[in-house]
Order: sequence, then C-alpha cells, then structure tokens
Amino acid sequence: MKKTLIASAIAAATFSGSALAMESASELAAKMDSMPEVYGNIQYAIAHDNVEGGSSELSHFDNGSTLGVKHDHEIAPGVTGFFKLELEGLNADDKDAEGDNAGLNELDEAYIGVRGDSFGQLWVGSDDSTYESAVQKIANFYEVASLSQGSNFTTGEGDLVQYKTPSFGGLTLGAAVEINGDGDAHNDPGEKAYPYQLAAVYSADGLTLAAAMDSNDGPGGQNNENTYGVRAAFSADALTVSGEFQTRKDVSDVFGVQGVYSMGPNQFALSYEVTQYDDNYAGSDAATLAGNDVDTITVQALHNLSDHMYVYFEGYLGGGDDGVYGVANESERSVASVGGVYYF
Repeated sequence: MKKTLIASAIAAATFSGSALAMESASELAAKMDSMPEVYGNIQYAIAHDNVEGGSSELSHFDNGSTLGVKHDHEIAPGVTGFFKLELEGLNADDKDAEGDNAGLNELDEAYIGVRGDSFGQLWVGSDDSTYESAVQKIANFYEVASLSQGSNFTTGEGDLVQYKTPSFGGLTLGAAVEINGDGDAHNDPGEKAYPYQLAAVYSADGLTLAAAMDSNDGPGGQNNENTYGVRAAFSADALTVSGEFQTRKDVSDVFGVQGVYSMGPNQFALSYEVTQYDDNYAGSDAATLAGNDVDTITVQALHNLSDHMYVYFEGYLGGGDDGVYGVANESERSVASVGGVYYF
C-alpha cells in the first residue's frame, strides 16, 4: 500500500515537473522569438590601383564591415511593424584608428515602418532609395566597385519616407520623398526641398522589368533635371543577364550590361559599363569629364567557403577618352582586388 502511494506521488511529481518544464520552455521560446535579431559582418580587401602614366598604389582596408539589429512584430492580424538599425565604419583593418576613424561611427541604415498583405509597406528613415532599389543593380553588385559607373541621380538615402504597394500580378509600384526642411543642419538657413522618386517593377517567370525616375530637387544638386532609368533582367537556371540605362539632361547617360553565372558554391560575373558625360556637365570634375566618355569592364570570381564566409577576386579595367583619369593623353586605369567576408 505504501509503495503504491509513493509511486503515485513520484508519478504525480514527475508529471507536474514535466508540465512545468514544458511551460517554461514555451515561455522561453516565446521570449526568444520576441527578441531583436543581431547580425553583422567583417569585410577585408586588398586592392592594387594603377593609372597608366600616373599613380600606382596598394591598399589593405575595411570594405564596409557592419553591425546591425532588426526586429518585427504583429500589430494586428495581417499587419506587421518593423525596424532596422545598421552601423558601419568599424575600420576592422586598423586597431590604432583614432577619432573619426575609430569604431562604428557611421550610420548605414535606420528606419521603422509597417507592412501588410493588403496595403503594402510604408517606412521612414535612412535606407536604399526607391530609385536605387529598382534600377541601380550593377554598381551595387560588386564588393569593391572601384570603377563602377554608378548613377546620375542625387536624392540621398536619408530623411526618406517610402512606400511600396503589394504585388499586383507581379507588378509593384513604389514612391519616396526626401524631406529636407529649412531646419535641417545640412541645408542653408531658410532652404528646403522635397525631391521625390517613383518606380514600377514587374517580375514573373525569371523576368524583371523596372522603370524609375528621380526629381533631383535636393540642395547641392548639379541641376534639377529629372533622372530616368530602366532595367531588364532575365534568370534561367544558373545564369542571369541584365541591362540598365539611366539618363539626366546636362549631366550624363549611363549604360550597363552584366552576366552572372552560379556553379555550386562559385559565382562568376562579367559586366560592361559606360558613362557619356554631357558637354554642359557642371560637376566638380567637369574640367576632366565634360563631353567625355568613361567605360569599365569588370570581372568577379567568388567562392563560398561556407554558409557564413566567402572569398573573391575582382578585376576592373577602365578606359575612355584621354585625360578622364587625370593624366593627359592617357585613358587607362586598372584595379585588381581580393577580399574575404565573414557574416552572421
């Protein structure tokens, strides 16, 4: 009789302990799910930069190491709130960096927003702009991007209010406005401007078509002529080919084509970019570039060592009209770089 009572008591205690442990585990899992996600990377690169008839230099540098935190939560059924904060400027290559060159002293991204299946996404803060996300892919693809042609729009990545619609059969519309008030530190007293961007992106069956514009109305711009850009890309199995075109009156036309091939843990890319500067170009380097062409051929070979680490080689060969790299009667610049990235 006593043995039966003791056994029953042990069984009851064991069941109670298991139930308590399960409840505690569930509470712990819920708390873990509610915690922000911390992520980051360290990026190192070594590059040799040579201008024909001019300078030649070798450099080892931090190529954009970052540390970030992000989080989202359900506000109501079908509505999610989110935030992201990402810092860079670590200078991981130099422990003796001091002052402005030390620590995570640069803001890369910081925003809050809401999104839902029925109304799309609205967010405020610093992030890649609507135009950039829609059109400018080739220059942003490469790790070092020393000679990539970039773009000719001037609206920045800060002080942005952005909106993106849900997908309508593959079509997504986007808009952004940069709020430069007359009280902002980077504006002249009494000056204010509200440059805006519009974009449309269609994706279906490996095909992506995008068109976007930037009003370029912000302070410090070369002019307030609009920038217009289009992009087309097609992916078939391991191969992706794409082309871009951007134009802005009295500034430049920018062209780019690229092919990317993936093979297991390896990735290979080849691109050609050219910028044709207008005769009326009035940028800070107008004496060198106005009326001239600049072009770049870029190759990349990248190998993923694991799910958290990769290494790469990138080579850039720049050409164009004589003098575009600052040396009279010369028009060639080359960059060779190797690097490694660890991310989590």
